[in-house]
Amino acid sequence: MKYNYIAIEGTIGAGKTSLVEKIAADFDARAVYEQFEENSFLPKFYKDPDKYAFPLEMSFMASRFQQLKTELSKGDMFRSFVVADYFLDKSLIFARKTLQEDEFSLFSRFFHFINTGLAKPELIVYLYKDVDLLRQNIRKRGRVYEQDITTGYLEKIQSGYLSYFRQNDHLRVVIADTNDFNFVERSQDYQYLKEIIAADYPKGITTIPK
Repeated sequence: MKYNYIAIEGTIGAGKTSLVEKIAADFDARAVYEQFEENSFLPKFYKDPDKYAFPLEMSFMASRFQQLKTELSKGDMFRSFVVADYFLDKSLIFARKTLQEDEFSLFSRFFHFINTGLAKPELIVYLYKDVDLLRQNIRKRGRVYEQDITTGYLEKIQSGYLSYFRQNDHLRVVIADTNDFNFVERSQDYQYLKEIIAADYPKGITTIPK
């Protein structure tokens, strides 16, 4: 593996956590998983986004920062690298799409204040799926509060990720089209993603169809 810190990203239902689990096991890496189920604002947000967007995004930002700061400062000579199912800038991407302008301005000030000095992933792998497939995955995993997620919300978040990557060409991003993938059940699909993650890339965006 060429990288010490990798983030697997994607819109809700893309399969981030499943891929991190498999990569961590195969490469003997240390996995970092977002603790989203502990956020009490999340079910409220899906029912009433205008009311709960700001406290949701602020609480997520705080918990993500604290978790990454703790995990990335740990030394572990028995693990080859760190692989996480999110990166901190996810907070900025979501907030840009869910908050009003004045709320986002305040949120952004806090974000840039706390983000100073935190290690950045050397590689971000974004799992791209069409929104219809994301909705299928969300229904399949059956989390009750997620069933209120709308197609419009998923489209906003997906476009937010892609816009952010285009605007930040100092990042090393691989966008992998996984519309025809089932890397949980088909070993050949997983092996293909493993090869993608282990390859060397320049900074900027690399788009990889199957």
